Amino acid sequence: MTWSLATGWWVAAGVLIAAELASGTFYLLMLALGAAAAALSAHLGLGFNAQLLVAAVVGGGAVALWHWKRSRSPAPVAADANRDVNLDIGQHIQVNDWDANGQGVTHYRGAQWTVRFAGRGLPQPGQYVICRVEGSHLIVNRAPV
Repeated sequence: MTWSLATGWWVAAGVLIAAELASGTFYLLMLALGAAAAALSAHLGLGFNAQLLVAAVVGGGAVALWHWKRSRSPAPVAADANRDVNLDIGQHIQVNDWDANGQGVTHYRGAQWTVRFAGRGLPQPGQYVICRVEGSHLIVNRAPV
């Protein structure tokens, strides 16, 4: 039993997909796309050099395009300040007392929390918005008026 070049390209695409699933590297999926394009070119009867060129252009082009797209997207928000990760971000709280270090205590979600002021100047009693959660500390800024 002999394999055709198309079969070899399909196997290579499958191996690259399996490696992507194991590692989570999306770039391997782009290379698998190039191998699949080379397999299709083998089915069309193109020679091996043309198949290599198709694999390089499609796979390399997809990797370059994906890298360019990722470099132009904004940096992800850190998990401690990401509203998609922590639903406390953006919630309003009332802080009645502050100490000289810019820390206070508030009652939030049925528990007592330590609050740290992230803004400038001295915090005053009033409404604040949670901007980050660091362990058991709520990092807050003044609430917009």
